[in-house]
Amino acid sequence: MTSPARAAGYRRLAAGPLALRFRPRAVAISAALLLVLMAAGLFALASGSLPITLSEVLAALARSGARAEVAHVVGEIRLPRVIMAILAGAALGLSGAAMQALTRNGLADPGLVGVKEGASVAVLALILAFPAVDAAWRPPVGMAGGFAVALVVTALARDLSGVRFVLVGIGVSWLLAAGLLAFITTADINDVETALVWLAGSLHAADWVLIPALAFWSGLGALVLIATARSADAALLGDGVAKGLGVRLKTMKALGLAAPVLMTAAAVSCVGSLGFVGLIAPHMARFLVGGGQAAVLTASALLGAVLVLAADTAGRLLFAPLQIPAGVVMTLAGVPLFLLLLWQRRDRL
Repeated sequence: MTSPARAAGYRRLAAGPLALRFRPRAVAISAALLLVLMAAGLFALASGSLPITLSEVLAALARSGARAEVAHVVGEIRLPRVIMAILAGAALGLSGAAMQALTRNGLADPGLVGVKEGASVAVLALILAFPAVDAAWRPPVGMAGGFAVALVVTALARDLSGVRFVLVGIGVSWLLAAGLLAFITTADINDVETALVWLAGSLHAADWVLIPALAFWSGLGALVLIATARSADAALLGDGVAKGLGVRLKTMKALGLAAPVLMTAAAVSCVGSLGFVGLIAPHMARFLVGGGQAAVLTASALLGAVLVLAADTAGRLLFAPLQIPAGVVMTLAGVPLFLLLLWQRRDRL
């Protein structure tokens, strides 16, 4: 007789006392997304004002036999940009999936609850007040700003589930966005230029300085979310069922909020505001892989990375020598999809 888990597409892999349950379809799709991401990364490294062949890219990555010019362009200009796009996209995709599961609202993402604006305000204040400060200080300052806004929204909403949490977050976001606009209309033109380029979500200034911080916080957040994935699956059945299954709801919700908030703030601190990634990637992941939260988180991270890398590459190449920030490209692509999501959920809002 077929078990319910096997009928749902799950398979069990055992090795002594250890056992792993997985769905071959989700693993295959995630592997395919990883291959797409690798191909997109190689294409981004090879494309630009200086065309480079794939063999030269591989030689530069291996630091073996590449011309000095090619080694510099690949290793110091394009590779940090590609890695930053992948890390930021993965962090935002993971954050969106976690927030939607936590709030049980498919229209939620950290950007809709004020985290991006809080991080943006904090980082811009640092850049303009202390222009000589090392860029490595941006992630901790941005995370402090994003986390402070998340705490304010949580305190005002008093409940992480339901529409009220999202609506309060949107209200706080608008308030902070109004503050940013007030600054842009009154500040010195040089400061405004710096603010606008950064707020647009541009990766043109990506370098190796910020990558370790973003990699650390993204990796830590991913570990927390994967570790709490089964508890998050139980929580989706309702608080009463989750408690009956032994889930510590307060701890799970605290971790489920802290991890995406910190990852989003870290990503925004490094590359500016990249809208719609955390909203779109989880929906694409659920459409492709379905299943539990672990599979959705994995696919959301890969899809977020692909989306940001593709947006940055498109903005860099389509209108060369003019470069369009990745945030602008993501907004142009994300708005129609967001309106489609609103239309699909029109009877539940």
